[in-house]
Amino acid sequence: METFFRTHAYLVEHLNVPVRRALMDEIDWNDRLIGIKGTRGVGKTTFLLQYAKEHFRLSDRKCLFVNMNNFYFQGRGIADFAREFYESGGRVLLIDQVFKQPNWSSELRKCYDELPNLKIVFTGSSVMRLKEENPELNGLVKTYNLRGFSFREFLNLQTGNEFRSYTLKEILEDHEQIARHILSKASPLTHFQHYIHHGFYPFFLEKRNFSENLLKTMNMMLEVDILLIKQIELKYLAKIKKLLYLLAIDSPVAPNVSQLASEIQTSRATVMNYLKYLADARLINMIYPKNQAFPKKPAKIMMHNPNLIYAIYPNRMELKDILETFLQNTLWKDHKVNKGDKDCSFLVDGSLRIKVCTDDVKKKKNDVIYACHQMEIGHGKQIPLWLFGFLY
Repeated sequence: METFFRTHAYLVEHLNVPVRRALMDEIDWNDRLIGIKGTRGVGKTTFLLQYAKEHFRLSDRKCLFVNMNNFYFQGRGIADFAREFYESGGRVLLIDQVFKQPNWSSELRKCYDELPNLKIVFTGSSVMRLKEENPELNGLVKTYNLRGFSFREFLNLQTGNEFRSYTLKEILEDHEQIARHILSKASPLTHFQHYIHHGFYPFFLEKRNFSENLLKTMNMMLEVDILLIKQIELKYLAKIKKLLYLLAIDSPVAPNVSQLASEIQTSRATVMNYLKYLADARLINMIYPKNQAFPKKPAKIMMHNPNLIYAIYPNRMELKDILETFLQNTLWKDHKVNKGDKDCSFLVDGSLRIKVCTDDVKKKKNDVIYACHQMEIGHGKQIPLWLFGFLY
């Protein structure tokens, strides 16, 4: 136990958090069992340590961070460890990468039932289906999703500002005043290209080649988050990787499932399952027509965020595809995004029609919102595209 406390103290003491994540204030920390899901690389470990730093003194042994990568937990279950921690005065256990522990859900349930005064906050992969696949935790665990940096968070980091987020309703109704306020303190367009190239994943702050680091992270998503959690045999990894590559170089288009099945030598049903796994891992997003959803074939497949496009196939990129990827990614957090018609890029929340524009809009439709690239301040239904990056 002492070794774990020493590691905890070292990690918290040396923690550097350049941007405080908004999710920190959205979570009800009074809940006893809290799950933080998110794709690999978005900062879940840092998030747990940040919570510890904000709520407990370094010497306070009521809080402890542990990582299930530690070989110690190959010989001991979470419940036994939690009981020892609790009996020594511990009250908040922070568990990173909980899925690395066999029977983790039943172990957490045992903690919940036997240690009523212990709070557990754990992180897991976005691939995990907590409620569907772990019925013993139904009604007990409160889950939240930690996303990569928004453009707002990236801009705050780069400029030292503390701009707040805005709802979609606020942006639609008051975008000119909001843009003027932001422009009085920063130049968003100066930083926008950097964001869509490398700003979504916090590890761009590390002194390593970002693209190489992202490719490594993507491989870990496939090899650990998908294969391990979904219990897929290693021999199928090459098929999933090839599928992701084929989707990346063709997106955003409606997938030809039969052709994809032929190219990776598997069945149509398996391709559809792989698409779902890639979407759960936040590598792709499946865009459907209104009132349709999986397991139907999507109308369009897009990469989850623009950084992935640059990492996988930087030589074949259409500007509009990149900008549409940015918009659907930032809308995805709190809104339903469906395929638009010929006059708009997306249908949002069932009724709002939004079109991404790379040039000036010559023929405007009265019922379409235009998200305009390279625009600092909008007017009427023309809104700067970058401003949608302030939705979270």
